[in-house]
Order: sequence, then structure tokens, then C-alpha cells
Amino acid sequence: MHWAIGILIFLATVIFMEGFAYVAHRWLMHGPGWFLHASHHRPRHGNWEWNDLYAAIFAVPSIVLLLGGVQWGWWPGTIWIGAGIAAYGAIYFGFHDIIVHRRLQHRYLPKSSYMKRIISAHRLHHAVETKDGTVSFGFLWAPRPEELKAELKRRGNAGVRAATATTRDRVEHP
Repeated sequence: MHWAIGILIFLATVIFMEGFAYVAHRWLMHGPGWFLHASHHRPRHGNWEWNDLYAAIFAVPSIVLLLGGVQWGWWPGTIWIGAGIAAYGAIYFGFHDIIVHRRLQHRYLPKSSYMKRIISAHRLHHAVETKDGTVSFGFLWAPRPEELKAELKRRGNAGVRAATATTRDRVEHP
């Protein structure tokens, strides 16, 4: 397989994964998988939460595709697809776990409107503590925070945790 085709497959996979992540987050994690994901909508005690098992679960297809392409003689495109899934996982980890949830301490402050938008959207998602009623399920694309706040208000702020001065400041001024 020509490397340029592989790169296109890789990029298409990364883009596809954002759609897959939205669907999995919206209808799996906030659906039957809430028993694991609920830990992510509560304050974390320690380094791990039950929700972290999703990283291992979603890594399996990537590992299988990479092994299949490299070791088992599958179609060479499976390597690029597996790498695209892994790249999305790395992007997700960097954005979600490091930048937004600060699971590793850093001094990064978002300056671009894009980063401010997706961080605000994710924090608005976490303003809701319950399985239902939340907004913004994507990770690399999100509606404007004003739209999300209006949607939460339209829903009567059902499930929204009471804001403290700290959380209010983080949501409004990431």
C-alpha cells in the first residue's frame, strides 16, 4: 500500500473516531455504561476512577488491528486504522485527562478561541451530575458555550450541581 493512501486512511480514522466517541459517550456511557461512567461525573478520590476502564476497552480494537496488520498478514490498511484509533486515544488523553481534568499538573492556559470553547463545553458537560440532561458529548468539536448554557437552562438545569465560586469561575472563564 502506498504511504499516501495509508496517511489518508489514518486521518480519516482520526476524524471518524470523533463521531464514534460522540456516539459512545452519548448513548453508551450515558446509557447502559453509566455504571462505569458515573464515577467520572463525581469528584475523584485518588488517581483512578471506574470510567478509566473505557480507555482499556476502546484500546482493544486498535491493538487487534495493529497486530493483525503487522503480525498476522491482514490487509495493510488495518495498520493505519489501528494507528488512527491509537492517535485519537492519545489526543483524547492529552486533551481530556491532562488539559481539562488536570490528572497531570501543568500550567497550560488556553489562549485560542478553539481551546477555550472545547474546554468550556466539556466543563459544562460535567456541570450535570446525572446520567440524563447533560450537553456536549464530543471531545474535539463542541457547540458554543452560550448554546450549551441556554440548553441547560431550557431543561430547567435538571441535574446541574450547585456552583461554587471556584467551579463557576472555571466554567465561565477557562
